[in-house]
Amino acid sequence: MSSNSTLSVDNKAVDLSVKEGTIGPSVIDISKLYAQTGMFTYDPGFTSTASCESKITYIDGDKGVLLYRGYPIDQLAEHGDFLETCYLLLYGELPTAAQKADFDYRVTRHTMVHDQMNRFFTGFRRDAHPMAIMVACVGALSAFYHDSTDISDPHQRMVASMRMIAKMPTLAAMAYKYHVGQPFVYPQNDLDYSSNFLRMCFAVPAEEYKVNPVLSRALDRIFILHADHEQNASTSTVRLAGSSGANPFACIAAGIACLWGPAHGGANEAALKMLEEIGTPDKIPMYIAKAKDKNDPFRLMGFGHRVYKNYDPRARIMQKTTHEVLSELGIKDDPLLDVAMELEQIALKDEYFVEKKLYPNIDFYSGITLKAMGFPTSMFTVLFALARTVGWIAQWSEMIEDPSQRIGRPRQLYTGSPERNYVTVAQRG
Repeated sequence: MSSNSTLSVDNKAVDLSVKEGTIGPSVIDISKLYAQTGMFTYDPGFTSTASCESKITYIDGDKGVLLYRGYPIDQLAEHGDFLETCYLLLYGELPTAAQKADFDYRVTRHTMVHDQMNRFFTGFRRDAHPMAIMVACVGALSAFYHDSTDISDPHQRMVASMRMIAKMPTLAAMAYKYHVGQPFVYPQNDLDYSSNFLRMCFAVPAEEYKVNPVLSRALDRIFILHADHEQNASTSTVRLAGSSGANPFACIAAGIACLWGPAHGGANEAALKMLEEIGTPDKIPMYIAKAKDKNDPFRLMGFGHRVYKNYDPRARIMQKTTHEVLSELGIKDDPLLDVAMELEQIALKDEYFVEKKLYPNIDFYSGITLKAMGFPTSMFTVLFALARTVGWIAQWSEMIEDPSQRIGRPRQLYTGSPERNYVTVAQRG
C-alpha cells in the first residue's frame, strides 16, 4: 500500500509517496526529492533512512521484538536448530522434513575446504588475529571456487550460498587452531553443524573427543540468535558491496571486516572485559557511580542497544543458555556471572538505567558463555561472523533479485573550501 505526503520546501509543495510495510513504520519515498527540489536529505549513520525493501527480518526496538520471516526469535531458538533457521532465512519458509534432510545433507557435504587452503594459512604470523585470517580466507574462496562467482546465474548463487554456510565453521575452526598452534581437525559428516564445529575447534589427534550435547545445543542457540539482525552495519556493508556486482565471497569478506569493529561485533568481548574489570559484586556500586558520571570515561558495556529501546529479546534466551552451560560444566561460583547477575538486577531497578532504558543486551551474556565453553575472547567475533553469514547471504540474494536494486551511492553535505585557483610554489606565501 502507498499514499502521498506533501513536503514544503522554499514555499514550494512537493508530493512524496508514502510506502507501508506489512508491519512497522511507514517510509517516505524521497528518491525523487533532488530532482524536484535540488536538495538531498542529511542523515548521518542512515538512522532515519530505509536503504532497501526486505522480507527477511523485522525488529521493533520499542517493544523488544525480533522476527525472522515472521517467526519470533524465542520460538526458533527454543524449538528449532541453526540449519533450520538458515533454510528459513534463505527460502522464506520453514522446511518440511524432506527439505530439511536434503538441506542438512548438502551443507554437511560442503564443509571441506580445498586442501590448498592449508598452505594459505601458513602465510600468516603464528599470532595472527583470527578475524584477520577470516577476512583474508573468505575473500580468497573466490580464488578457489570460480564456478560459483557469476551472480547473474541463480544456480551459481545457490552453490556459493551453500558453500559459505558450510565452509565458514571449517575456516573459523582452522583460524582458531592456527591461532593456538594446534593441527587442523577436518569436519566429520556424522555430526550436526554445531557439534561438528566444537569438535573441529577442541579435538586433538592425541585423544578422542566427545561432543557435549548441552554445549552443542547452547552454541546452536547462539548461532540462531545471531543469524540476522536487519540492516545493521555489516549487513549494509554486504549489500553495498554487492550492489557493485562484486562476487558473493568478496561481499561476505567485506561484511566480516565491518563486523570486526568493536562497536559492532566486538561488543561481547568488551562486555566481558568490563565484568573482569569490576571483578567482584561489592565493587558494582562504585562502577555504577562511574557510569553515571558524565566526566568519567567508564561506560557499562552490554547494556542498551542501538535499536532495542526495551529488553533485547535475545538476552532472555541467552541468560537461560548461560546458566545451562555453567551448570553443565559445574561452574557454580563463577565470579563473572556473580557480577553479571548482580549488575543486571541493580541496573533493572536503578532509576538512571530504567529512565534511559539501558537494559542488558545479548552481548552481556554471550561473552560469559563462550568463555566458559573454552573460546578465547579473540574468537568471539569470529563466532558472530560464522552465525551471521547466513543472514548476509540471504540479504545479498534478496538484493540481487530486487529489480529496483541500484549501485549504492550516498550523497554528502560538502563543507570544504569553495572553488579556488592553483598557484605555483613560488607564489605561495
